[in-house]
Amino acid sequence: MLRPWLKFAVIGFGTLVGPLDSAVNIAFPDITSDLDIPLSSIQWVVICYVLTYASLLLVFGRLGDLFGHQRVFRAGLALCAAAFLFCGWAPELEWLLVARILQGVGTAMVISCGPALATGLFDETMRARMLGAYTVVFGLGAAIGPSLGGVLVETWGWPAVFWFRFPIALTVLFLSFFLHMPVRERATGAFDLTGAVLLVLSLGLLLFLLSQMRGTGLPPLAMALLGAGTLAAFAWFVVHERRVAAPIIALGVFRNADFSLVNLTNIAVNLTAFSIMLLVPYYLTRATSLPITASGMVLACGGFGTIMAAQLGGNLAHRIGASRIALAGGLCVALSVFGIGFWPYDAPAAVMVCTLILNGIGLGLFQVSCLDLVTAVLPRADRGVAGSLVMVTRTVGVMLGASLLSLLFVTMEQGAMASGAENAFLAGFQFTFRITGGLLALFLLVSCLRPRLWFARIG
Repeated sequence: MLRPWLKFAVIGFGTLVGPLDSAVNIAFPDITSDLDIPLSSIQWVVICYVLTYASLLLVFGRLGDLFGHQRVFRAGLALCAAAFLFCGWAPELEWLLVARILQGVGTAMVISCGPALATGLFDETMRARMLGAYTVVFGLGAAIGPSLGGVLVETWGWPAVFWFRFPIALTVLFLSFFLHMPVRERATGAFDLTGAVLLVLSLGLLLFLLSQMRGTGLPPLAMALLGAGTLAAFAWFVVHERRVAAPIIALGVFRNADFSLVNLTNIAVNLTAFSIMLLVPYYLTRATSLPITASGMVLACGGFGTIMAAQLGGNLAHRIGASRIALAGGLCVALSVFGIGFWPYDAPAAVMVCTLILNGIGLGLFQVSCLDLVTAVLPRADRGVAGSLVMVTRTVGVMLGASLLSLLFVTMEQGAMASGAENAFLAGFQFTFRITGGLLALFLLVSCLRPRLWFARIG
């Protein structure tokens, strides 16, 4: 029988099939060239994947709570393995998009049940530490994905960014059959199929709406209709969930103001942090003299910061309270993003590295603490829903960041050009980061007016 830490390593290794999708971004130029598609079409490779897995997380989390997290985890690994082969084989964009949807389904199954499996291996007093260790997996994906993807594309072409995860998924799937997981309390009641359909519809419409807010998507009337449809779908979902005995998620928990604010803060922190992945690559290309390889290493520093902080955050959360660690992490993110707003043209590498590491540390501390806070409130039988909820709010933050920060940057850059700035790109870049970091800091400081939120445990 495998020891608990070895079992945890297998679960973490399997979870990596999701975070390692960061390797795909570097392959976009090769994909557009090989499949002979316009640059504007590459966004659908991201949208199809993100919309699928984010909208299905809570559904599969609930299925895991009802029928066993290990079963859902294994099925997700099998589907991911097939999808990776399908993605690399795709001869046309349409086939690639279908494969990315399948990959999204598999990833949702894996990630929705990963935290529940990880915490189920150990005593409840170890929960925060295990969530910290589990969060390290996402830092690893962010740190090694882009650089590994560049090597794979250069050596074997763009299909390799999908194919290299095929043996990972198969290996973990094989090993999972030797994992004898402890028997934990399961949720009761029937699976709410109608609620699941409404939830997927609601989240799918919301995320698609956010993806089209950059000003280059749908016309205004279509956006208005899409927004109305999103609100209607969510309203229908809420009404339905209040009527069923065993809902996908018990909405009454959101009456807890602290719980709701933690989830809202998760959106705000991830929205702010995404500014780095969105805009810093352009800064490294346009405003520094670093070669591409060195730029990739600088950008990866945030991931290494997350790796360093995640386990530390889990240990500290257990000792002094997850809420305090979450506040400290959020403030680190705000400070680092605000600091990037003062990077000069061709900033010293040491300055960039230190700032990005601070951001990664803040993100690592916040993510593990947020996961622990949400998990502490929901019943133990709903661990799949708890982990999935954190991932959903995180994804909403990222999608909001991708849309709103793009618009903010373009507005700031155009304003700088109109005012005759010497370097409009740098001016727009600096203003965007100062505004974004400052707003998050203000949000966190205002939230301190409710002291119980950050200075006492929730639940």
